[in-house]
Amino acid sequence: MSAASGAVVVVTRPQPQADEWVARLQALGQAAMALPLMRIERVLAFDAAVADAWRDLARHRLVMFVSPNAVLAFCAARPAGVRWPQTTLAAATGPGTVAALRAQGVPAACTVAPPMDAATFDAEALWTHALAGQDWSGQSVLVVRGEDGRDWLADTLGRAGASVACLVAYRRAPPVWPGVLHDTLVAVAAQPARHVWLFSSSQCIAHLLAPDAPAADPVRRAAVLAVPVLATHPRIAETAQRSGFHQVVPVTPDPAAVVQAAPRWR
Repeated sequence: MSAASGAVVVVTRPQPQADEWVARLQALGQAAMALPLMRIERVLAFDAAVADAWRDLARHRLVMFVSPNAVLAFCAARPAGVRWPQTTLAAATGPGTVAALRAQGVPAACTVAPPMDAATFDAEALWTHALAGQDWSGQSVLVVRGEDGRDWLADTLGRAGASVACLVAYRRAPPVWPGVLHDTLVAVAAQPARHVWLFSSSQCIAHLLAPDAPAADPVRRAAVLAVPVLATHPRIAETAQRSGFHQVVPVTPDPAAVVQAAPRWR
């Protein structure tokens, strides 16, 4: 493994994942800090729908979770005494979502996901490695996600004969800038060469560069765009490049891979 970078990796995931990633990076000797560029909001109406879905879980062959946040929101509204049914698969697109499912008590035998050595962790990899070989004719599938998201897997399962429904379990919201987040961003912009962005969502990039965000100031925006970027998916890397970031490198969404990639900007 390469030596840890002297630059500080700025983790932009929502909480609590931002602090969890910072702790894992620091345990590997990598300097890191949290600057969450997305908030996950639970909504009472969503909780009621999720509770109803839990009571009806056994009728689904598959429940697909788009992210760790989907797992947390879904499990937060679980009615007391309801367990995950043994006949229902829980699908995850990557290791973070798999870990969230494990932490919430979903049996390992019920979990399907791309292998750890997959080239990417996304809906396409989940389909190719774990789902494409199964017969989906007449099967019921539930996709747990936020208020918006990609429909690729739902469409693909539908074409394979499944009956697919989407359940909105949470809302994605921009950060609230006044206070610590604002001060943290100012500190990053003041020393671009000493920091590295870690983006796990294109929406976080949009929130960072929004017209009403602190980076809207032209001088600060130029400094923010000068900070190198590690992006956990090629689509996120493309978004960063289109947004004007100068140096963008895709990286596997794994702390060890981030530690290996960061020294190029020492």
